[in-house]
Amino acid sequence: MKPLVKLLCGAAFLCSAAASAHSAADPAHDNKNAENKSILFKNVRIFDGKSAKLSGPVNVLIEGNSIRSIGANVTAPGAGAYVIDGSNKTLMPGLVDAHWHAMMAALPPAKMMTAEVADLNFMAAQEANNTLMRGFTSVRDLGGPVFALKRAIDANMVNGPRIWPSGAIISQTGGHGDFRMTYDIPSSGSSALSRGEAAGGGIIADGANEVLKRSREQLMLGATQLKLAAGGGVSSSYDPIDVSQYTEEEFRAAVSAAENWGTYVSVHAYTPKSIQTALKGGVKIIEHAQLMDEPTAKMMAEKGAWFSSQAFIDNEYANPQAGANREKQKKVQAGTDKSFELAKKYKLNVAWGTDILFNPKMTKNQGALLTTMTRWYSPADVLKMATSTNASLLQLSGERSPYPGKLGVIEEGAFADVLLVDGDPISNIKLIAEPAKNLLVIMKDGVIYKNLLE
Repeated sequence: MKPLVKLLCGAAFLCSAAASAHSAADPAHDNKNAENKSILFKNVRIFDGKSAKLSGPVNVLIEGNSIRSIGANVTAPGAGAYVIDGSNKTLMPGLVDAHWHAMMAALPPAKMMTAEVADLNFMAAQEANNTLMRGFTSVRDLGGPVFALKRAIDANMVNGPRIWPSGAIISQTGGHGDFRMTYDIPSSGSSALSRGEAAGGGIIADGANEVLKRSREQLMLGATQLKLAAGGGVSSSYDPIDVSQYTEEEFRAAVSAAENWGTYVSVHAYTPKSIQTALKGGVKIIEHAQLMDEPTAKMMAEKGAWFSSQAFIDNEYANPQAGANREKQKKVQAGTDKSFELAKKYKLNVAWGTDILFNPKMTKNQGALLTTMTRWYSPADVLKMATSTNASLLQLSGERSPYPGKLGVIEEGAFADVLLVDGDPISNIKLIAEPAKNLLVIMKDGVIYKNLLE
């Protein structure tokens, strides 16, 4: 019997992507089909998302959208099961990118500001398929109008990862999420929304009452967590990197809205002042933090805050910037080593993400960016970070999590989001950097999206 394979041929680009991945040419299957089928991975060694070494050879039975049983003596329940021989191969959890921009990663800024919303969604759908084909079965989206894309993926209309969306980045006037041009200033109370606001990329809110309103709006639209800009950014042209944005009172307004919905606030922040102000306002997750100092790291530890960061170093994977933005980028890159050293010293909860923005040529490096984390951590720790640790971060959304269940691990009862790797990714983590060749099987929610062994 053929494996359960999800193909979408309503759009030529997705059919092409699926064909190039050598997926089986079965008709489209939705997850209802998966509920009554079984898939057995035989003789695989397991990286379970938590251990520092692989297991011995075992069998893993998938039923429906979850892992039913694991063991050397596990067998298929009947003749109708599909069997995959995993000898000399590794079964591991699907990867999780904790800082992704599903809508904005592959869009040049000019396209983002001028294209029709329908065009943006089609381009994002193409990139969502590519994201899944790189082995990323879940992403936490930290800014962009991705609600419709997420619904399309969940409804099996589009291939892509599970998405935890933040919606629009909430920003003060002149902040990191203020995408207006200088000719839009000054604004008046009766001004129409800017292009970036109307598209849902970023929304401007000044004062606690306005922050509270905009926070509630994103939660109404389906945000699983909120994203605020707490300080200057590299890719934003009008806010210097040292600028601290928002007050404690404004952060408290967003945090109160999030907590009333059982979830949390993440903030974009690099500097000590921006991080500390956010922490005092009740923020739980700091994105980036490459310029933090020791007192800031200590405060994060005391408050149990998460350090959600990236391998921002000056290498071939750095998102290219120019002019003044390039100077800001170099400052951030120069602080990356120290930030990870402080995170390790104070035993912070560390999550990992890519934060690729506005560059369609860079998204192919999503897995390669993960491998560069071995500059600070062992390969096993890096893989744990991108699976079980990032999955723990996703679950901080509580009741707002759109996919209640166990993710990021190979355990009985966990979601069947798994990758079959041609080799041992702990001893050779570079395998993750070449997903087209080395990820032999990609499964999400019990459905096979790629099978090079077919």
